[in-house]
Amino acid sequence: MDNFGNDYNKENRDPFAPGNYQNGPVFNGGGYTDPNGFDPEKKKKPKKIKSGSIKVVALCLVCALLGAVIHPLYQTVSGSGETTLYVGDREPTKINVTAVNTEKEMTTAEIYAAYVGSTVGITVDIVSTNIFGQTVTGAAAGSGFVITEDGYILTNYHVIENANSITVTFVDGKSYPATYVGGEEANDIAVIKIEANDLTPVVIGSSGDMLVGEQVTAIGNPLGELTFTETTGIISALNRSITMADGRKMNMIQTDCAINSGNSGGPLFNSHGEVIGIVSAKYSSSGSSSSASVEGLGFAIPMDDVADMVSELVTNGYVTGKPLLGISVNDVDQNVQAYGVPAGAEVIVVTPGLCGEKAGLKVGDIITKINDTEVTSAEELISAKNGYEVGDTVELTVYRSGETTTVKVTLEESTPEKEAMQEEAQKEYQQQQQQEYNQQSGGSWPFGFGFGY
Repeated sequence: MDNFGNDYNKENRDPFAPGNYQNGPVFNGGGYTDPNGFDPEKKKKPKKIKSGSIKVVALCLVCALLGAVIHPLYQTVSGSGETTLYVGDREPTKINVTAVNTEKEMTTAEIYAAYVGSTVGITVDIVSTNIFGQTVTGAAAGSGFVITEDGYILTNYHVIENANSITVTFVDGKSYPATYVGGEEANDIAVIKIEANDLTPVVIGSSGDMLVGEQVTAIGNPLGELTFTETTGIISALNRSITMADGRKMNMIQTDCAINSGNSGGPLFNSHGEVIGIVSAKYSSSGSSSSASVEGLGFAIPMDDVADMVSELVTNGYVTGKPLLGISVNDVDQNVQAYGVPAGAEVIVVTPGLCGEKAGLKVGDIITKINDTEVTSAEELISAKNGYEVGDTVELTVYRSGETTTVKVTLEESTPEKEAMQEEAQKEYQQQQQQEYNQQSGGSWPFGFGFGY
């Protein structure tokens, strides 16, 4: 699959249309010649360097290097004695990135030269309110990559989440303010936009074609400071189910590329220069990626899993056709289950005005089944719900106040407006729970919260 299209416009925002790749830099090199007619094929035994001449030789060599030219193949330096400096005549590696032929493998140097200009550093300013009602400001950094010539950029959702402002920086030093177009929190992808044209987009490949052991390359901004760093490794595993810090499980490509904080949102290339993954996570023994001690366990979101979503985010600003229950849920605490309460998905928020409330779901309900599918956790409920379409009516088996009942819910479509309604309802719930806990214990709320579905 080639880049995201040369004739991009608002009426046809398909980032996966074919197009021609633009010319990139070409690096050339050459050998050296001997003005004195010395034949390099004839071997010459060099004289030994006397100790008194070492400094002179070093000084002359530095001067020659600073002048950017060492003309003779062999250069004689005078001092207290004479010696011969051997200067290699190997031609430097030539990197030709005039065009991308995805049938031909590229070296890691070629991949970097071709696509470092398509990779960006992302910095965000975050403004939030703490549990005491105080405004708190912070900053975060990540990576991203250009997917259209007119400025659409793909990154991780967690890189720009809650951002008050977003700045994108290219390898040539140019920076642009960016606006948020749309994102998928559950799939950890987001699209942002800068006002720029004639950019060089990456080429999207198929993650489904990858095999364990194949070489991959990542470009990103580790630690938010070591900008535009390239690391290389292999595919260590495919279809790895990874539990994220917030409890969500995601399908991932596992790689041993060096990945650290700041790499999030950057591209993972195959050996043909195609992006087959979005660098997203790293295993950490401490739970913090910035202080991770586990090495060689990095993860990327497979492009095949999100390619259609990315196209819809560019076109619509959100992914259409996602079914919505209009509630937020958590797993039932195991301590509570010891008293006869069933395992399932506990409703902690019912968003006003959405289908869950209309159907009669209540806070405290424990959903144990959706149609004929057993539910023992929040994740299982969401996974089963995603198997239905907008407009479908599902029957939920609910444990409520010691009794079992059923509730029929007609699934609505998730839109940015409805997602905002759910976020606001969940935010209010979080603040209420934090305040109640603080009043009772005098400490800060130590637990996680559920997610709106």
